[in-house]
Amino acid sequence: MARKIQVGDQEFTIPTFNYGGFIIAIVFLVIWAGLSSFYIVGPDEEGVVRRFGKWVRTEESGLNFKFPYPIEEVDLPKVTQVKEISVGSIIQEAKMLTGDENILLVEVKVQYKIKNARDYLFNLRNVEETIKDATESALRQIIGSHPIDDPLTEKKAEIADEIQTLLQRMLDNYKCGIDVRQVQLQDVNPPKEVDFAFKDVQSAKEEKEQKINQALGYQNDIIPKARGEAEQQIRISEAYREERITRAQGDVSRFLSVLKEYRKAKDVTETRLYLETMEEILPKVEKIIIDDEVNNMINLLPLGNIDQKEVK
Repeated sequence: MARKIQVGDQEFTIPTFNYGGFIIAIVFLVIWAGLSSFYIVGPDEEGVVRRFGKWVRTEESGLNFKFPYPIEEVDLPKVTQVKEISVGSIIQEAKMLTGDENILLVEVKVQYKIKNARDYLFNLRNVEETIKDATESALRQIIGSHPIDDPLTEKKAEIADEIQTLLQRMLDNYKCGIDVRQVQLQDVNPPKEVDFAFKDVQSAKEEKEQKINQALGYQNDIIPKARGEAEQQIRISEAYREERITRAQGDVSRFLSVLKEYRKAKDVTETRLYLETMEEILPKVEKIIIDDEVNNMINLLPLGNIDQKEVK
């Protein structure tokens, strides 16, 4: 509604002020300012506050306050979430030149998370594209410093660690606020044109490893046995030595005792030794007893032993 007044020859229109609408607008602004001034940061987030587009602070999880929009705005990046990118899924990315000038098709997977929310949001225009390009560059550099056998065989893990170290250093230089958690070599294969030749080489290497393992197994089996046999022979030799020493000592003792008795009674000892020797020898020889009273000597032909000698 408006009201008209006459001043001299001129007529003026004065608008009627609606206090009710003004109050409603004020209340709406207050509510809107209150609602836009408080925000909640989740446990896996950080609150990055911008004032007129410029970073001013980073808030932790919980309920926080800021000036209402458009004075201050807040971004809530998930700093604990592990993200993943893959390089080498297409042929142009996968082709790598090794240190010995061979070609490999390599696919790598990178896992990362945000370690500095401010750098992540404001230092680079496209962080994921930067990570992908840096990964490809690090991959080509590391693969290019190794011969073809390394990424195809047992050095995969070592190469992945080298890529991760180089990639982290590159991203730190870019100040993009990224922490590289893991780098995995997914597929490492030669081109299809020469795949059969590489498979033959790989089979030969596996056979070589198998032969080496078999030889090591035989070595681990035969060496302990040989050492055991050697130890056994040493023990037998030591026992024989002790036996011979003991026997020799016994012989010496017997000889000394006989010598002692011999010195006491030489004739008796000689007779006793002679008799003992005869007792030991005579049972082993054939004996012929001849009567001393027979005067004529009879020629003796031992025909009775011929068969036994032939049998022997």
